[in-house]
Amino acid sequence: MPDPSPSRTTPFSRPVRLFFALWPDFDTVRALTQWCQQAHGACGGRIMRADTLHLTLAFLGETAPALVQPLVDETRRRRIEPGQVILSRLGAFPRPRIVWAGPADDGDNPDEGAGRLASEHRQLWDWVAALHPARPETRFRPHVTLLRDADTRLLPPAPAQPIAWRFDRYVLVASAQDGRSRYQILAETLA
Repeated sequence: MPDPSPSRTTPFSRPVRLFFALWPDFDTVRALTQWCQQAHGACGGRIMRADTLHLTLAFLGETAPALVQPLVDETRRRRIEPGQVILSRLGAFPRPRIVWAGPADDGDNPDEGAGRLASEHRQLWDWVAALHPARPETRFRPHVTLLRDADTRLLPPAPAQPIAWRFDRYVLVASAQDGRSRYQILAETLA
């Protein structure tokens, strides 16, 4: 698992893929790992490593090196209201063959936190827009990727025990793809 404490920003000489995410604590990772195993039994595919499990709030994509430090500095000045998201369902993105865990849609159960995360997503993009040329996704669906290259037609029901994930910060993460995903936490919001 990557060190959840922010690192000193290393200077990047080439564009770097960045995203903002909720980063799970140990108990949440353990519960998500069990969900990965159960979904894998039905769908096959590639189980996500424990150190890569996260809930993306905003994907910035390729970012110019000159923008990294301003994003780090601003992230460290930000606060997020503590909250909770309840992961109660499994879903799939058939085209990329991804199985994910997430909260019920707002209309199904507003207490699970999807609306709260959508609000955080909007607020995050409001301040990022002044620093970064990327634009938000057209539809935000809070989720944690559990499996890749899975047979999404065989999606099982969610495990009976939902995962209650308490959060009080989000992180700015650099992602490197060199045969396997590697993440480096660059900054986190204040608690």
